[in-house]
Amino acid sequence: MERDFTEQEIVRREKAENIRKMGMDPFGHRFERDSYAEEIKNKYKDVPHDDFENMDDTATVAGRIMFIRKMGKASFFTINDKTGSIQIYISINDIGEEKYELFKTADIGDIVGVHGKVMKTRTGEVTIKCLEYTHLVKALKPLPEKFHGLTDVEERYRRRYVDLIMNEDSRKVAFMRPKIIRCIQNFMDNRGFTEVETPVLTTLLTGASARPFITHHNTQDIDMYLRIALELPLKRLLVGGMESVYEIGRAFRNEGMDPKHNPEFTLMEAYLAYSDLQGMMDMTEEMYTTIARDVVGKMTYNWCGNEINLEGPWKRISMVDAIKEQTGIDFKKEMSLDEALKLCEEHDIYVEEHQKSIGHIINLFFEKYVEETLIQPTFLYGHPVEISPLTKKNPDDPRFVDRFELFIGGKEFANAYTELNDPIDQLERFEEQLKERDKGNDEANDIDMDFVEALEYGMPPAGGIGYGIDRLVMLFTEQESIREVILFPTMKQK
Repeated sequence: MERDFTEQEIVRREKAENIRKMGMDPFGHRFERDSYAEEIKNKYKDVPHDDFENMDDTATVAGRIMFIRKMGKASFFTINDKTGSIQIYISINDIGEEKYELFKTADIGDIVGVHGKVMKTRTGEVTIKCLEYTHLVKALKPLPEKFHGLTDVEERYRRRYVDLIMNEDSRKVAFMRPKIIRCIQNFMDNRGFTEVETPVLTTLLTGASARPFITHHNTQDIDMYLRIALELPLKRLLVGGMESVYEIGRAFRNEGMDPKHNPEFTLMEAYLAYSDLQGMMDMTEEMYTTIARDVVGKMTYNWCGNEINLEGPWKRISMVDAIKEQTGIDFKKEMSLDEALKLCEEHDIYVEEHQKSIGHIINLFFEKYVEETLIQPTFLYGHPVEISPLTKKNPDDPRFVDRFELFIGGKEFANAYTELNDPIDQLERFEEQLKERDKGNDEANDIDMDFVEALEYGMPPAGGIGYGIDRLVMLFTEQESIREVILFPTMKQK
């Protein structure tokens, strides 16, 4: 493949060849280091400058050169490792002429190893005085001078490796995300949950309302879906007696991309036998405040133009009460479908054919008038039965189900149920979904007869919940785009 190299790239390739002629591999070998930039700086930051005269502390570090100031026979440069940057002082008197000549060929972006004495400059900067210099990797491409801001945003996501080199904020998010996930795992494990894995490939479309990705299994000669949710396999495990299970895994929805949605994303679903909606609310509030306290260290977050306070107790309100607060319309009252459709007409709400039921209309009013107003953490419960095919009906009012969604900043963060464990009711709900599909709802669920059979063996009463992990990480890292918290987001083809 023919490639056009810039002048800088040609020079760097020549330097790599010269290193090879000196008997070294320009792309390096194993290097033993004993220290990281940040821990050295933290350890010595409060030691006075003059005390270093009587100290003989050494450190061996490795990282990428991000700055060089060459000054004849002595120079300064900084290297970045995964913890941060540290300054190096290098002199021909300390390492000899041959190694200093090698250093002089170094470019920004090269990866090097340094062994030296810890010191402090007169300006008070913790620095390593280089005693041994090891070339590790020649960077054949120069780093960009600037690689952030709106103009480069697409390139940052496409070439995340450059973004992580150049942008400290991106590195912070990249390291914060696994810490948050580890905190969630510890939180769940400490409550007696078992982390499990369930299939990504499936033959049925169940567990959520979404369009799937379709793939093909050659040996069986069947089309399969990439899962859109984790729900039904996890509930089978409740039937099997595992009682409290959760999974953190990728799910896939063949839908649009925007700042809050990526076609592949990370979900956590958890199911707890003998619990219910209230138990899921309590667990959720406690999990969020635990992450805020233990990982980030603060309770207030600036997210999408709002100041969000995670201090509890969080607001709990039913969907119909929230609609009444905003519009004065009371959907708790019995009304005919014609009356509900007339209200839609009066409020400029378009109703598709498969939405012509009071439950769907309540949801349309919620989406238009309420959703964006739920800024502080709010548990919104009491959804209409029509939009919740896997949820137990409310014993006091069977028009509604025992379900809640957590809203923060006007966006949904979690979806929870008192789980439906009646196999007869479940089969009826699946059949209703097929009718909706016939009316044009291409997100309706398949009938999973094996799951119905599993319920016939008896599933304990249970609470269940699904969390969008990417959105949760967006809140805790105060990022407005899902692409900032996914290392390799799906991108349009160039």
